[in-house]
Amino acid sequence: MITQEKPKIFHAIGRRKSAIASVRIHNGSGKITVNGKNLEDYCSTEQMIRQVKAPLVTVDQIDKIDVIAKVKGSGSSGQSGAISLGISRALQIMNPELRVQLKPEGHLTRDPRAKERKKPGQPGARKKFQFSKR
Repeated sequence: MITQEKPKIFHAIGRRKSAIASVRIHNGSGKITVNGKNLEDYCSTEQMIRQVKAPLVTVDQIDKIDVIAKVKGSGSSGQSGAISLGISRALQIMNPELRVQLKPEGHLTRDPRAKERKKPGQPGARKKFQFSKR
């Protein structure tokens, strides 16, 4: 009886703005799938594609690891940042020695910037109503 060995799957979560990406990686041919679509079909700009692939390029694993990502919330920019962080964290779980390469490039740092809340008595987060002396 021939038993096919299942690939070892590593899971991590990445967040950016209000986007949450659940990322699974395993050894493969370099295929990246986001919400059931190919990466090039899902991301609208070349910059977003580069941002998602950046952690894999840093550790030189672009053609050796398959990525399956499920992402929701925020816009396309926040989603690509969340996927990138999820890939970085999963790579670190897969091989802790890769942290030395990922950390200086900033791939393991969560970007804390988010939309500031609107305050009462103002039309927006920072904007004030026009002041009238009389």
